[in-house]
Amino acid sequence: MKFAEGASPYVSRRSNFRHRDLWIGFLVVWGPGLLVMLADTDVGSLVTAAQSGTQFGYRMVLPNLILMPILYFVQEITVRLGIVTGKGHGALIRERFGKRWALLSAGTLFLTAVGALLTEFVGVAGVGDLFGVSRVISVPVAAAFLIGIAMTGKYPRAERVGIALGLAELVFIPVMVMAHPSFSAIADGFGHMPLHNGGFILLLAANVGAVIMPWMIFYQQGAMVDKGLTRAHIAAARRDTAFGSVLTQLIMVVMIVTFAATIGIARPGTALNTIGEMSLALRPYVGVVGGKVLLGIAMLGAGLVAALVASLAGAWGLSEAFGWKHTLNTKPDRDSAKFYTTYTLAHVFGAIIVLLSLDLIRLVIYVEVMNALLLPIVLGFLLALEAKALPDAFRMRGLYRLVVTALCVVVMGFGLYVIRTLL
Repeated sequence: MKFAEGASPYVSRRSNFRHRDLWIGFLVVWGPGLLVMLADTDVGSLVTAAQSGTQFGYRMVLPNLILMPILYFVQEITVRLGIVTGKGHGALIRERFGKRWALLSAGTLFLTAVGALLTEFVGVAGVGDLFGVSRVISVPVAAAFLIGIAMTGKYPRAERVGIALGLAELVFIPVMVMAHPSFSAIADGFGHMPLHNGGFILLLAANVGAVIMPWMIFYQQGAMVDKGLTRAHIAAARRDTAFGSVLTQLIMVVMIVTFAATIGIARPGTALNTIGEMSLALRPYVGVVGGKVLLGIAMLGAGLVAALVASLAGAWGLSEAFGWKHTLNTKPDRDSAKFYTTYTLAHVFGAIIVLLSLDLIRLVIYVEVMNALLLPIVLGFLLALEAKALPDAFRMRGLYRLVVTALCVVVMGFGLYVIRTLL
């Protein structure tokens, strides 16, 4: 191989090494942010988005786009907290504010994680029903699969499986294309927000709760610790989180637009009580493949990845609040028995409750609204930890701090407003 005069063959080698190191760094750091964001677009989120499009057309597209940077700002704080302190969210609250506050935080986590797990299993049961598989089979098999992933004793393996499951949600993009949405109608929906409508406010609260979920904060911070990331990885972890934030909200928009362009136009306000009804309602517009196969795949991937992440977050959070050993990097032993038992029992009880039959749509909407109601507690702790637990060099400053704090306060205020509206 010839080189230009004065050039060294080692320049090319150094360049190759540099690119290789960048790719290695990418593979080492990326994962927690993308995984938690794919889990964010869970069965509950997709159902909420579908109901939004059916009942209010394209009007919920703009709120979901606005929530995109807010989601990133919130989860980015967990990146710094996890990497810099080397401790999970519950452990930091226990250390900085005491056991009682840690238990309160763990209680909010428990409620949202259990709610999420129930909706995911109901979603799995709905997909099974769609293809003629009894929930007596589909739900226990899904629970056993998720328990088995955690028992391998390797966090990277659980992360890779979770991401692969979550990426199945992308198969719904062709369904949106098949629905032939009107871009002018989407733009028109940006300027018409029926804020006087109680039903719209309830669904708006559900959309907020579907985007910023308490268990996401616990999961991503715990994943930073379990993955062993250092301060040198903060920038890459931020990019991971930013990419995931954009992707998850685009999936939400895809679902809203699909149902708005079909049922929202032909039969606005139609009640969709099961995944089967969602599929049947779509088929006249996108066919059997779009209405059944692609919807089923997207829902199954969303349900499994979210069940994995929410249950891990719940087990991590409770373990941190009570001071139990918790990690996915070791197989179950005497020291980690309480952590793995909590994780396993969550799936067992969740599966049993779902097998008793539940109204998917009603359950999902109220679980997402509950998430919104709990945001004042969750975001309050997050901002307090950012100000107290991090060294000065890693805290927010100046205009960025003002913007992030203001947005969090607005979301917290909206949670309080919803409480007042519902009572």
